[in-house]
Amino acid sequence: MKKYILIMSIGVLFFLCGCHREKSNIDFSDHAATLLDSTLAYYKVPDRNLFYETFPKRDGDLVTYLAGADTIRKNRVAYLWPTSGMFSALNALLETTGNQKYEQMIQSVILPGLECYYDSLRVPACYQSYLTESGKADRFYDDNLWLGLDFLDLYKQTGDSACLASARNIWSFIESGCDSILGGGVYWCEQKKESKNTCSNAPAVVLALKLYSVTKEKHFFEIGQKLYDWTKEKLQDPSDYLYYDNLTLDGQVNKTKFPYNAGQMLQASVLLYNLTKQNSYLEEAQRLALACSQYFFENFVSDDKKSFRAIKNGNIWFVAIMLRGFEELYKVDHNPVYLNDFRNTLQYMWAHNANHNRLFEDDCFVEKKNENKETKWLLTQAAMIEMYARLARIK
Repeated sequence: MKKYILIMSIGVLFFLCGCHREKSNIDFSDHAATLLDSTLAYYKVPDRNLFYETFPKRDGDLVTYLAGADTIRKNRVAYLWPTSGMFSALNALLETTGNQKYEQMIQSVILPGLECYYDSLRVPACYQSYLTESGKADRFYDDNLWLGLDFLDLYKQTGDSACLASARNIWSFIESGCDSILGGGVYWCEQKKESKNTCSNAPAVVLALKLYSVTKEKHFFEIGQKLYDWTKEKLQDPSDYLYYDNLTLDGQVNKTKFPYNAGQMLQASVLLYNLTKQNSYLEEAQRLALACSQYFFENFVSDDKKSFRAIKNGNIWFVAIMLRGFEELYKVDHNPVYLNDFRNTLQYMWAHNANHNRLFEDDCFVEKKNENKETKWLLTQAAMIEMYARLARIK
């Protein structure tokens, strides 16, 4: 999307967000709005539609989630991944509250900011991992998939055809990352085609099936189902139904299991059930949900002696993506047990967050780490906003 109407000045937008008042009876939508206020206050780059990677801003810290070395040191802003997390956070708040100020912020801050990462010189065009003004950067298929899902979600909320066009354009990039090596599948990084990962295949299934639901174009359903079958065959652990991280071109499997990989396949299974009404997909989703509960949660007793299954420490954004799968399943089977575990964990986190600026520590749920990190990641705050907003609308 290349043209945007500046609906409100940035100053007015920040006023709208900053004027939020907490109620005496705080609910999760209040938590999300309050955390958004803090995130904008501490991470927004003055006079630009961009964000800082960390608070406090530290240019010297190495970013470790790239395919290659982090080469940006001077005047660094956030990479694409945490920036896209803010898109997801505002999308979730818009859907939960219906408050148009969140759509206005997406249109006037998030989308113009994302344009700074848009690489139209290489074909097919897509979003690269860092600002195009700094030169060519790696282009990740999973980075673009998260954006494609957000563009499609925004389209479904607003009817803006430009959002659907953006999701389609991203899909063209995703298809360019598919080939017959290893029997199919999507690579992780365009510049380093060394592995095919669950994180680039599972969300590709979700995006394809959602595009089919919107457009009714059979091609999207067929490729979504094909990628789903490939990911199950190549990357699922048959002993517990969870998913390994990646498969390298020499056939080696990285057996690390992350919440977001399982969560996206959980969501994909429910979407396939909704489209086909084949019970096997729903049964697969329910098996996977139970496996996630057993592997990524643990028994916990709070200060007031309340017992629940708490989320284990780990990447908070990965858990936010897993929540999307549980939300999708709840819409079908209405089993509240798993979502109650999310609620209990996140309410405990809010009540025990002693940080004066209300920001959350990275990778830390109910069990506090011994280390005291000086910096806090933008993506962590975005993930917490998204989860509070999602849980607020699930009754």
